[in-house]
Amino acid sequence: MNDSILIVDDNEDILEFLSEVLGDNYQLHLALNGSQALDVLGKQMVSLVISDIMMPGIDGFELCHTIKSNVNYCHIPIILLTSKNTYKAQIDGLEAGADAYIRKPFSPEFLELQIANLLKNRLKIKEHFTSSPFEDVRVMAHTKTDELFLKKLDDYIRTNLRDTTMDVDKLAEHMHMSRPTFYRKIKSLSSLSPKELIDITRLKKAAELIIQNEHTMAEVARFVGYSSQSVFGKNFQKHFSIAPTDYLESLTNNKPRQ
Repeated sequence: MNDSILIVDDNEDILEFLSEVLGDNYQLHLALNGSQALDVLGKQMVSLVISDIMMPGIDGFELCHTIKSNVNYCHIPIILLTSKNTYKAQIDGLEAGADAYIRKPFSPEFLELQIANLLKNRLKIKEHFTSSPFEDVRVMAHTKTDELFLKKLDDYIRTNLRDTTMDVDKLAEHMHMSRPTFYRKIKSLSSLSPKELIDITRLKKAAELIIQNEHTMAEVARFVGYSSQSVFGKNFQKHFSIAPTDYLESLTNNKPRQ
């Protein structure tokens, strides 16, 4: 599925223009003002927000600040568009938490490049976290709020690794979020479902235990919540591109494999 972009502008001509520019490559959601934008964010999975600054009611600065200060949405990158060609306006936008600031008029190619770069850089970070046995979950955080969120979530999962019934409902309850909001947050942050995030966390803990070389593979599998050593081995191989036994053999001088 294509990344989804929320476009916010009170000028319908601009919404139509941006829809034509971006519609072939992205799933689009449109909003005429900040209030509509927040309604969309509460219901849809959004990969990136493009917002005009000058709007009645909630303007672009306030919308940006609201998104970046809300744990449900603060991970979403924001591009602000403005006809204000002053450094103060640019500084205000960046202080509100904008990830990019584009002055009007702009070329469609420039906007598309900014979007692609923001999404590509975040995808690289997500892929690195997934494939690296010792990469901390907080590498995916783009704000302090997300860092604290991910740390709290990771601590809970690691504390309950042996709980074979751990699922999205338990995680959402622990994080004081509704199930749909929590699912969208995790999926957008990590490109993983909550179940996949639990599996990855189990395997990362397994990698830590393997490097200690104090347990059999069967013991490691049970410790991190697998009832089947073969399933554990297949999942470890899938995510880290190496079997657990080969991983153990590859370790030298008690250092993790890079």
